[in-house]
Amino acid sequence: MFRILSLASLLALGSLAVQAQQPLPIPRNLAATYAAGTRAENGLPGPNYWQNAADYTIKVNFNPATRLLQGTVDIAYQNNSPDSLRQLVFKLYPNIYQKGAPRDTRFSPADLTDGVQIEQLTINGQATDDAQRRIDATNMTVSVPKAIGPRQTARVTVAYSYTLNKGSHQRTGEVEPGADFVAYFFPRIAVYDDIDGWNRIPYTGSAELYNDFCNFKADITVPKDFVVWATGTLTNAPQVLQKKYVQRLQDAEKKDDVVTIISAADAKRKNITTNNAQNTWHFEADDVVDFVFATSDHYAWQASSLVVDPATKRRTRVDAAYNPKHKDFEEVVHFARRTVEAMSYTFPKWPFPYSHETVFDGLDQMEYPMMVNDNPTKTREDAITLTDHEIFHTMFPFYMGINETKYGWMDEGWATIGEWIISPLIDPKVVDEYGVAPYARAAHTEHDMPIVTLTTQQSGTPFYLNSYPKPALGYLYVKDMLGDELFTKALHTYIRNWHGKHPMPYDFFNSMNAGAGQNMNWFWQRWFFDLGYPDLAIQTVTKQATGYQVTVAAKGTKPVPVDLTVTFTDGTTTKLHRSVAAWQSGNTSVTLDIPTTKTAKRMVLGSTYVPDSFPKDNVWEGK
Repeated sequence: MFRILSLASLLALGSLAVQAQQPLPIPRNLAATYAAGTRAENGLPGPNYWQNAADYTIKVNFNPATRLLQGTVDIAYQNNSPDSLRQLVFKLYPNIYQKGAPRDTRFSPADLTDGVQIEQLTINGQATDDAQRRIDATNMTVSVPKAIGPRQTARVTVAYSYTLNKGSHQRTGEVEPGADFVAYFFPRIAVYDDIDGWNRIPYTGSAELYNDFCNFKADITVPKDFVVWATGTLTNAPQVLQKKYVQRLQDAEKKDDVVTIISAADAKRKNITTNNAQNTWHFEADDVVDFVFATSDHYAWQASSLVVDPATKRRTRVDAAYNPKHKDFEEVVHFARRTVEAMSYTFPKWPFPYSHETVFDGLDQMEYPMMVNDNPTKTREDAITLTDHEIFHTMFPFYMGINETKYGWMDEGWATIGEWIISPLIDPKVVDEYGVAPYARAAHTEHDMPIVTLTTQQSGTPFYLNSYPKPALGYLYVKDMLGDELFTKALHTYIRNWHGKHPMPYDFFNSMNAGAGQNMNWFWQRWFFDLGYPDLAIQTVTKQATGYQVTVAAKGTKPVPVDLTVTFTDGTTTKLHRSVAAWQSGNTSVTLDIPTTKTAKRMVLGSTYVPDSFPKDNVWEGK
């Protein structure tokens, strides 16, 4: 239960906290990682940090006509923990469509199935039976015949099958006849980490996922005429594509220009793949948290590439695969290319980490390593913001290994600020204010909870606010306070510390503090942990001989930037800005001096990314 304090009490506490720079409150199970040495209070992984990993060899046959997927997955699972594992927990994500499985969205009865059928499962060569396997919707717990000790590798083989959903598209399923986006399609071993042990949080549809960094080799067999796009690098293009399409693909990987690999006319001719009844497409991907594929027998394919790392001249290929009737997708390859460029050189100014990024014309708005499942959009602006948002997820959560099931704000918040920053770079006319107004309306209502509230404890409005606009605003305000150069240094410290690992919230806060060379706990506390709402007001405007003096009051407890636009009687304007550092000492007002000989006609407080829950006192009109 929250005890609501008076504004005066909150400000007094805030002032004391600033003076003492108190450490952030931390749950005892997370603080225990410091004592165990798996994490450190300076933001670095501790000397005893560990995480498990696996090599997956996947061989599946997918029939788009029946939607039946069947195959095997061989797993070399490395137990890097200090514990002996007497059971393995698997994720069977397709079981969200299993009859009776819990889910937080409604599916058509026609799409409910018997779930994943495990035909055989062996561990280190020993077969397991039904008595050793306990399936509870999307979790499967399997007793291990012999405990897997620290630093040991277990060999696991699973033969399985399931039927992909035709409708009720939830990040995966048939898009239309002859086109499918196939995600979460193989049994995988759940994360076992230093915080929770086995991740047993069920997948119910809206909250996202948590997987280990693994290496994948995948053989995907589909009928003739079906092209496959997937996570990872296609290593056998000459064996599955006709020669001219192989050449076009190779050209796209070397050229800045957009190359049409498959045109609408090509797709109609059905002469793209080799003339086998079935073709097996082989992909490889290292150090990624997931593997997905998509396939179609009638999609167009555009591609381009660009240098993402000037030091090594490494290039990333960017694809758009889409139904030619969806005209809005004709520009998507350009939007995607510009996003990858902006991420590499502007924000977060980190070389795009993967060999390709494919935007597939699907029925969702969901990201995967090197792949995006995006629906067609009604407007060009929607296409821009959707494309850059989903691609930005490449860094968060995929490059950083975030536990999205618990800490949604650690990935969606970054994709939101990425969308805000990159969309105007693609089209300067775009003003992307996604989520700002809804937060201003809901702040400090019963629907508003601290950002650090676990995602598993939220749904609806609280989940939306805490995953998207609120953390994005927090990141934006720190960027503004530090300036671009220092903020980039701090963010890169976090990325370097935790790429390829599993950061918890305090690893982020502490890494940013270390990278910036300053303790920003006063802001983290007030924006990410505390209740409150953003509310500034023009308190007084005083005419002086040298101009005007304006006092801006903080009537709410959430620190936000001060943006004041002054319009003079001659029609000219001037703007004044103060970052959130203006509130660091716990003060409740700031004074702005406006040197001018002109007469002010109107003053307006606020800007696009400064929410205000009570904006009526943000305007001053001159006499």
